[in-house]
Amino acid sequence: MKKIALALLSIFVLFVLAACGATESDNNAAGDQDSSAKKPLKITLPTWTGYGPLFLAQEKGFFEKHGIDVELSIIEGLAERKQALAGGQVDGMATALDVQVTMAAADVPMEVVWLLDDSYGGDGIIVKNDINSVEELKGKKVAFEQGSTSHLLLLTALEEAGLTDQDVEMVQMSAGDAGAAFVAGQVDAAVTWEPWLSKASEANGKILVSTKDLPGIIVDTVGFRKNVVEERPEDIQALVNAMAEAMDYWKENEEESNQIMADGLNIDVEEFTATVKGLKFLDGQANKELFGTSEQQGDIYSSAQKASDFYLEQGLIETAPSADEVLNSTFVEGQ
Repeated sequence: MKKIALALLSIFVLFVLAACGATESDNNAAGDQDSSAKKPLKITLPTWTGYGPLFLAQEKGFFEKHGIDVELSIIEGLAERKQALAGGQVDGMATALDVQVTMAAADVPMEVVWLLDDSYGGDGIIVKNDINSVEELKGKKVAFEQGSTSHLLLLTALEEAGLTDQDVEMVQMSAGDAGAAFVAGQVDAAVTWEPWLSKASEANGKILVSTKDLPGIIVDTVGFRKNVVEERPEDIQALVNAMAEAMDYWKENEEESNQIMADGLNIDVEEFTATVKGLKFLDGQANKELFGTSEQQGDIYSSAQKASDFYLEQGLIETAPSADEVLNSTFVEGQ
């Protein structure tokens, strides 16, 4: 009887241990799922007014409300941002649409899921006062970031004047540094954005061409690596929903929102509000109109294709990704 009792006791102990092990395994699995669910979406961006709504959504808790954690990091240089994205240090990037196109062309598949703004005077070419036309840039020292939106803007202006970037002396630097270099008198012209456009007069300069003259070229976007979109569609949808809510909040709480966004970008609120005037910010409805639907695509597809074709013609990319490869309207449709 003792042997039987001991055998039964052993079986019972083994059963309890197995059950505990299963429970611990289940708990660990649940913990892993929770950890995965809390994994932040990492987005990098430069200091630019157009990206302010991301900080508004973060500060007002809209990301958290929709169930995601978003980590924003400011990296000024485009090359460094591209490297972080290609290396997987970040999941997505807030940048101009044409830059998303060049990433796709460089075998870093990107999908744009949200449109932030359309530049309308917020970007441009500043020149010394004695330069009165784009044609007069020939032979002049022009600062801009090669392969960036600034490059696209310059190439477009030069092409309309019958010139190419080979007709100017290129000085490679970021848009912010280009503006500072111009104000310091180091170059004849710079392709940059606000507040440097407004500061041109400080260096006896002026705005030669801006996106008011060339609208529709620069559209700021939020895009993610394609694998991130495929692996985390619920998080991407949550981000889009939060951005739509942030834009609506801004309309109703302008002064508070301006301060939050300026703080997030580490710039003065006066500087922020001054540059807002050169941008057309896009809310949820505007995103729906520009994206359109899978059956009836909106105007943003044409903009993306033009950028792709243009860079290919200029020899800056070897293959031209289609607009369908770069734009994903699913999440804007689903908001």
